[in-house]
Amino acid sequence: MMLKTLIIGSRASSLALVQANLIKDLLKKRYPGLAIEIKTIKTSGDKILDVALDKIGDKGLFTKEIEEALLAGQIDLAVHSLKDLPVEIATGLKIAAVTKREDLRDILVSPQGYDLKSLTQKSRVGTSSLRRRAQLLHLRPDLQIMDLRGNLDTRIQKLNDGLYDAIVLAFAGVKRLGFKLSMSVIPLEEFLPQAAQGALGIQIRQDGTDIEEMAKILDDTPTHLCCDAERAVLFGLGGGCHAPIGVYAQLEDDKIIINAGVFSLNGGVAVKDSISGDKKDVNNLGLTLADRLLNRGAKQILEAIE
Repeated sequence: MMLKTLIIGSRASSLALVQANLIKDLLKKRYPGLAIEIKTIKTSGDKILDVALDKIGDKGLFTKEIEEALLAGQIDLAVHSLKDLPVEIATGLKIAAVTKREDLRDILVSPQGYDLKSLTQKSRVGTSSLRRRAQLLHLRPDLQIMDLRGNLDTRIQKLNDGLYDAIVLAFAGVKRLGFKLSMSVIPLEEFLPQAAQGALGIQIRQDGTDIEEMAKILDDTPTHLCCDAERAVLFGLGGGCHAPIGVYAQLEDDKIIINAGVFSLNGGVAVKDSISGDKKDVNNLGLTLADRLLNRGAKQILEAIE
């Protein structure tokens, strides 16, 4: 291995730095003689905090500036929450590894530890995600869904300040930061997560042969396969990271099962379906499922949002 120093690119949030340091520690353990630095980069999503995500677009909102730094050679490797990375990878870059997935479910956080059924009528629920908004209203049309932006600790503080009765978060981030919250885990059968939720994507330049070889130790094949399947569904639907699309895949021996749904913003319409097949064919299975969803009414939902 020729490389002596590796520069990892990351967002500057507490969660992003925990994730970047996790990758740093794994690489350091395998390559103890390698000097590793973490370079923090502010993305558009970090700078614009007073506008709802769906109003400012979602093409690389939390990744574009990091990708630009990677292409410019300012960093050697980027650590992304894979759910934030657009399905169309920037020219000149590639995903070298997908880490073992943390819990992919969402959680409802409230001072009383309510679940979705016991949450009081007309509660104020905070989320920045159209996917969560649509599914919340599908399950509980009485709820008042309010926009919630900011890093994970900021969002929790807003709940503690009484601005919301409950908020919905990704369980993975809460676990990685070690937060102890009064919460209820929402079952996958009730609430579909975002594509690749809970996994980290390790991105490099296409010509980064040495770095790609190093990154192989970070890759978890089952997670990579499931995330590829989920991202294929997203690609087939033409939906961005913040569209009201939920999807998750799971492996059973040599078979993969993909569940997905598209939801109208008011929660009134939900188009759901699933598919299973050989795990070697995850991309085609994901695209086939997307096509089935589009033909069953998802196309009209997504066109109305656009």
